[in-house]
Amino acid sequence: MPEHISILGAGPAGLMAAYELAKAGKKVTILEKRSVEGGLCGTTKFEGKHGTYRFDFGGHRFITHDPALLQLVENLVGDDLLTAYRKSVIRFQGRTYAYPLALGNLLKTAPTGLLAGASFDLARLAFVQPDDTSFATWIETRFGRTLYKNFFEGYTAKLWGIDPKNLSADWASQRISLLDLKDVARRLLPTYDATPRTYAHSYRYPKHGFGVIFEKIAKEIERLGGTFRYDAEISRVEYQDNKITAVYIGDEKIVADSYISTLALPVMMRLCGGKSDLKFRGVRFFCMMMATDHISDNTWQYLSDPDMMATRLQEPKRRSPFMAPEGHTSIMLEIPCDPGQKLWNMADGDLFKKACIDLDRLGVPSHKATGEYFSTYGAQAYPMMSVGYELEREKAISHLSRFDNLIQCGRQATFRYIFTDTAMEMGQMAARSILNNIDARRTIYDHRNERTVIETQSVA
Repeated sequence: MPEHISILGAGPAGLMAAYELAKAGKKVTILEKRSVEGGLCGTTKFEGKHGTYRFDFGGHRFITHDPALLQLVENLVGDDLLTAYRKSVIRFQGRTYAYPLALGNLLKTAPTGLLAGASFDLARLAFVQPDDTSFATWIETRFGRTLYKNFFEGYTAKLWGIDPKNLSADWASQRISLLDLKDVARRLLPTYDATPRTYAHSYRYPKHGFGVIFEKIAKEIERLGGTFRYDAEISRVEYQDNKITAVYIGDEKIVADSYISTLALPVMMRLCGGKSDLKFRGVRFFCMMMATDHISDNTWQYLSDPDMMATRLQEPKRRSPFMAPEGHTSIMLEIPCDPGQKLWNMADGDLFKKACIDLDRLGVPSHKATGEYFSTYGAQAYPMMSVGYELEREKAISHLSRFDNLIQCGRQATFRYIFTDTAMEMGQMAARSILNNIDARRTIYDHRNERTVIETQSVA
């Protein structure tokens, strides 16, 4: 049984793997390219003129089906783990719609033309078979062309930077919390359960940001004897036959018996002598301090207008009142773009001006901005699930599976859109497969990969 395990990446999956192994008395070395743990689940602190503000990399919530995982998080975070409730809306063409779509709200809010088109589609869909060829066909054959054109097409193209016809139907089947337009219509009946399919409304959240969970796990790993190496980007991997023999940080050689990698699947392919066309979609998170107590009561506002640069507007204070100083709040715009693109490279000052124009259109008082702002970036925020991505993913899995002492786990490393609890479970599975001397890599790759909505009601 391996005695020294090197873990590449200190995000949720890597940290949970390290925790399980350290708890079992194994020697664990965690290599992290950033200066802090948490990955895209970390929290950034900003010291402003009026006090401390905190921002996550996007909007995170702790939901889980696993009572043991919930208990671990509760034990680590203690009384600082709050219960919060999600409220989201869709903003489109000057109107505000409920999220997820609800027929009663559509009838009150939508323009006559949209309602007429949706009504025609509802009648026609009775004779249409679902088509899972692409995201576009998945939506059109379940929701109709009217709702697709208004609520899905422009938003999805903005989010991914590609035509929705080229996006896999997997994204729709795992993200849309209503089955079809008929499902929306049935919700108008007084006897029908008004809850969309397994849609999680409540969740747990640390009072000082989501990253606190992973700060606590990291401290526990160190207490158990694990070693962290920060600012340690993997420059190359050494391998022979069916074994990884070493990884390098610059010219420094790190040797272990086994390796658990949370590095992105195409990156690990390149480091291990392969080639992959798998790609990720990046997001720039633009954070602004606001001299007002609150902006709205919404956790998220989905911005469907294609000419608005952001896909979501969120107010961190809606998750925890401790995310901004008393009497002040903050907002974060999630702007999908990739490294090297115009929006990625734009100076914060220029982006602030563009942001204020969009905020004014939304009725958010940009004049309340304090003039303090900054950006954080996620170059690998979402796996690009384009049509046919499954074959490229399988090719990468096959190539890396030849190395007996390498396990990939986590969102980027398995090229899956997953929630935090699933990434944490993957890390636990990777550690336990080493401790029990079993090969669970295929199970880890496909953990919770069913074609059903992945945001589920939670024991949290």
